[in-house]
Amino acid sequence: MTTPSTMLSIGPHAVQPPVVLAPMAGITNAPFRTLCREFAEGVRGFGGRPPMGAASGGKGLFVSEMITTRALVERNEKTMQLVHFDEGEEPRSIQLYGVDPATVGKAARMIVDENLADHIDLNFGCPVPKVTRKGGGSALPYKRNLLRSILREAVAGAGDLPVTMKMRKGIDDDHTTYLDAGRIAVEEGVTAIALHGRTAAQHYGGTADWDAIARLKEHVPEIPVLGNGDIWSADDALRMMRETGCDGVVVGRGCLGRPWLFGDLVAAFEGTGVYATPTLKEVAVVMRRHAELLGEWIGDETRGVIDFRKHVAWYLKGFSVGSEMRKKLAITSSLAEIDAHLSELDLDQPWPVGADGPRGRTSGNNRVVLPDGWLKDPYDCAGVSSDAELDTSGG
Repeated sequence: MTTPSTMLSIGPHAVQPPVVLAPMAGITNAPFRTLCREFAEGVRGFGGRPPMGAASGGKGLFVSEMITTRALVERNEKTMQLVHFDEGEEPRSIQLYGVDPATVGKAARMIVDENLADHIDLNFGCPVPKVTRKGGGSALPYKRNLLRSILREAVAGAGDLPVTMKMRKGIDDDHTTYLDAGRIAVEEGVTAIALHGRTAAQHYGGTADWDAIARLKEHVPEIPVLGNGDIWSADDALRMMRETGCDGVVVGRGCLGRPWLFGDLVAAFEGTGVYATPTLKEVAVVMRRHAELLGEWIGDETRGVIDFRKHVAWYLKGFSVGSEMRKKLAITSSLAEIDAHLSELDLDQPWPVGADGPRGRTSGNNRVVLPDGWLKDPYDCAGVSSDAELDTSGG
């Protein structure tokens, strides 16, 4: 069985292997991107074995948390921290969320003028009610003219920087938008499109529709199409590309508690088929480093460890760790506490069978909260709330 092509270009940037870390609120900050990148580039491996990405110096594209355009142009303190990239990050990739074309354009020009990033991605896929109820995220592509205006301003403001977009199939099965949105994106100069094969109504439940990814690729052959949804392992990524013909993959929940998945992906596209199977001791080392990096990034050890708590269950999935110890790790407030609790575990446990698979949010079949009258006219922009442009970033 042949390995899909490893060549993907996002404007002038070569993404090899063709793998993108999906923006996730509260997750894909600089520390987590560092861990993922280290495994992809072969800087980090397990148990003295060669790092997975070492053979080719593999690189992917690691996107920031969602940045709200209004917060960016107003220089919100939290937002300005989120747009910070570590020295080794290249290319620097920012995802913007906005519903006002003028503000999106200003944000794109600011990124260029202040050299904040090398690539801009636009969020049209967020399904959470606080976003869709104001006409943003996965609700917005239903308004075709508004979508076109936002893309036009973003591309114009970005100048030579490539602009991509991430979207869902649509609002629900009766209101799909991805094919129209894909054609509008091509016409407005978008460089590539990522499609999550779910509707907003599905949230993260059910099964991603990979057939929709294939249909979008056929519909917009002019630019790369990346597939997203239900990639829990490196083999899933290869299978998606073979089955859909997409040009690359976007990995979200599959890497929660598993930043080494990006090393696996390099190995998969190199055709070695040798994937990481870390012991609990090796996982514990990564956990400790993750917490330490967060503290350094935030500038406060306690706040960094508190931020790390959400990752504990993902890292320990499948391992035999009692509920009391899991609770202890989930309420730690210092690196010393983490060290003490991790030292009490049976660290010789091998990588558990069945540890791959769904992680993170799995809710589905939710009613999509929309502005009043949103579905009456797909070309009318009047229904967009004046306060739909959020003033905070990160989701």
